[in-house]
Amino acid sequence: MPRLTQFLPDRFTTALLGTVVLATFLPGQGIVADIVNILARTAICLLFFLHGARLPRAAALEGLGHWRLHLMVFGLSFVVFPLLGLALHAAVLSTLGPELALGILFLTTLPSTVQASIAFTAIARGNVAAAVCSAAASSLLGIFVTPALVALLAGASGETWSAGTVASLVEQLVLPFLAGQLLHTRIGPWLARNSAPMAIVDRGSILLVVYSAFSAAVLGGLWQQLPAAKLILLLGVNIGLLATIMGIAVLGSRLFGFSREDEIAILFCGSKKSLVSGLPLASILFPAASVGVLVVPLMLFHQVQLIACAVLARRYGEAGNAVAAGAVPAE
Repeated sequence: MPRLTQFLPDRFTTALLGTVVLATFLPGQGIVADIVNILARTAICLLFFLHGARLPRAAALEGLGHWRLHLMVFGLSFVVFPLLGLALHAAVLSTLGPELALGILFLTTLPSTVQASIAFTAIARGNVAAAVCSAAASSLLGIFVTPALVALLAGASGETWSAGTVASLVEQLVLPFLAGQLLHTRIGPWLARNSAPMAIVDRGSILLVVYSAFSAAVLGGLWQQLPAAKLILLLGVNIGLLATIMGIAVLGSRLFGFSREDEIAILFCGSKKSLVSGLPLASILFPAASVGVLVVPLMLFHQVQLIACAVLARRYGEAGNAVAAGAVPAE
């Protein structure tokens, strides 16, 4: 039986909700909004610099030999997920409205999480080495693939790229990441031993982006556009989306003959979407006035995936322990 604490929000989710409440009652305006925007941009650059510095090139290349597993994960993340997003976009457009529908489509184009995918794979006794490689590669590819997918799939919604958008992507994401990679040998080992700076920048950058986005959205009438009925429907759509992609991941893994350990890595890497990558990308790809609404599906999906994966990882882990102890035969 899952514990009640699995269904309660963690500290970071609580901080996210608190930031939304703060932006609702004290939205940043004028010079405050300008300062928050500058801080958010700076934090995003620092975040991707630290990601580049922390990611060992050897670790990124270590699991590449397991190419079938990685193709499966990338196919789920960047092909199957976006196709589901397109179908959902068309299905909910008239009910949820164009911005929330576009937000659902956007979240399906995002890369997988890194830390959470690896952690859940480890808890479930899956192929951790392959999960490290797939999650890291997905996160890196997402910097380039997600904007391209958004430009391709959201064209019908009127979202188009401009030279300024491309320049912002390069300036805030790509160049800091490459600079971090160049300095990996100098500061990477220190970052690996000291997780606090990474955690502070990770969470701090997200909270700044959330406050900035929701401030603009609240001033533009966010809560008049998002009644409770829409939020409940959106939550149901997120749950259905996650259940569908998890079912496809498990059935596909078994159809293609992957081992139990590989199936676990595919499930947890291929079914998750990164809030850390998603919020900075949204702030660059979409107009500031619409970002607050667009990221609501992603924020809900983030919490839903954490709860579902926590329960599944524990069950996989318990089943793996039973197999290891000889209590049940291995599949």
